[in-house]
Amino acid sequence: MAETIREWIDDVIERMQLQISEQSRSQLIQYVDLLKEWNKQFNLTRVTDDEGIAVRHIMDSLTLLPYLDQITADTEVGACRSMVDVGTGAGFPGLPIKILRPDWSIVLIDSLSKRIRFLNEVIENLQLQTIRTWHGRAEDAGRNQLFRERFDVATARAVAPLSVLSEYCLPLVQPGGYFLAMKGRIESEWPAGQRSVTLMGGRLERSDTMLLPGTDMNRAILVIRKIEKTPDTYPRKAGRPEKSPL
Repeated sequence: MAETIREWIDDVIERMQLQISEQSRSQLIQYVDLLKEWNKQFNLTRVTDDEGIAVRHIMDSLTLLPYLDQITADTEVGACRSMVDVGTGAGFPGLPIKILRPDWSIVLIDSLSKRIRFLNEVIENLQLQTIRTWHGRAEDAGRNQLFRERFDVATARAVAPLSVLSEYCLPLVQPGGYFLAMKGRIESEWPAGQRSVTLMGGRLERSDTMLLPGTDMNRAILVIRKIEKTPDTYPRKAGRPEKSPL
């Protein structure tokens, strides 16, 4: 049984059969150490034990890797690949993805300043490149020309129901790109979220269910392709999607 965060990170790497550099391994450990330290004062996560952080946060985040690797394989050699992590919280899944796939350009969006300060501290301490934070609401980001339809991939991890999440994320994805929705289960998400996905210009390509390796924890990833531009009327003003889902 693993006891330290180093051992738990190694356990996750082994369970997921990942090829990882020593630098990336060290960065994951440093990230967790910073999270635990900041969490004493700022309550960034309710999961505080090493096993929980390694499995429920790190491993869960890294379930996106096969999807991102496939997108990389499908794009032109040397092309910049970009992802936006909406409602990133303490940096999941965006930071673990960045650590293991440093060639991806990533923007972390969150509405709480304490989280943004923490994320900037991690980025600086780990000396990560081509990753930045943005403090604000997803609806505002979706209307900001710096972000609207600029990304190859948008993702969010259990931030809101799919009917709401689609309005947060799909306006940020360029046509031809993907929205990867990370969920615990999909039974209550689809077809309830279908109308919102369609209105935002998306189409469900597939939904995958899995157990986190070595656990009984159910996970699902909905792979939604952006097939046409999002109408200018979306996203609606901040707070509206949550109060009145499509």
